[in-house]
Amino acid sequence: MSGNEEHFFEGAEKLLEIWFEETSCNNDDLRNISRSDWEDVLSQVNCEIISFSKNDLIDAFVLSESSMFVSKRRWILKTCGTTTPLKCLSQLIKLASLNGYKIITDLFYSRKNFIRPEAQVTPHKGFTEEVSYLDTLFPNGRSYCLGSMNLECWYLYTFSRSDMKLSPGHMINEGVESDPDQTIEILMQNLDQNAMSVFNKKNILSASDATSMSGIDKILPNMHIDDFLFDPCGYSMNGINEKGEYMTIHITPENLFSYVSFETNVAMTNYRNLINQVINTFKPGKFIVTIFANKNH
Repeated sequence: MSGNEEHFFEGAEKLLEIWFEETSCNNDDLRNISRSDWEDVLSQVNCEIISFSKNDLIDAFVLSESSMFVSKRRWILKTCGTTTPLKCLSQLIKLASLNGYKIITDLFYSRKNFIRPEAQVTPHKGFTEEVSYLDTLFPNGRSYCLGSMNLECWYLYTFSRSDMKLSPGHMINEGVESDPDQTIEILMQNLDQNAMSVFNKKNILSASDATSMSGIDKILPNMHIDDFLFDPCGYSMNGINEKGEYMTIHITPENLFSYVSFETNVAMTNYRNLINQVINTFKPGKFIVTIFANKNH
């Protein structure tokens, strides 16, 4: 997330979230996967771990290109640039199986349309290619495009075991309830350059200064923040709280391709105030809001 206006960086992230079926063994936990194994997984994605924070319920990784969150049976990977998150799926599934999780109950893959899709690499050269790749692993997956395909849009691919009558070797227990979960994303472009100036090392000394001066620390005040300021510019942060909820913000501040993403799974009955606070913090020229909730929320 660094550089000057003579180069280009694709700020829009590819977001991958996987839930595994709960097991009868309390020791089964994705957080038992070693850091070296995660580094191997991320090498398939073309990114690396920069910083790490954790509490009793969630592990949070700041990456060279965005973030990864690991809970007991949920895994989230969010990566920007020309990363290849789908390439790590086979390895991730093998590691999960070694740690007790052999059945995926839900998978979500989503992203905004890219500014320069021609710069992406296989299997991310287009949504059709991404869907074809995912279908080889999840033959009952479903794909969607929301918005205008030739202007601004948001792509979504989902797989849910509840959509299937049978999975290989397993009967579906349709009485199983999933945990309540919700995610809001705010994807922003054409940001106010005064707001973006805070995320440049020419103007600020540290990530913590950028976090406080921008007002990021006030968006969800009960979060423990792990932040990073890139050289010469760019910013990432993860926040986690004692409930196991997370927030994450990633900022590409360069004027020609400025981009900010905000994401959290904090449960709220109304997101209006949160959306307004995020928009007032970064002052985008345009933005997309997505809210995803399962039927139990």
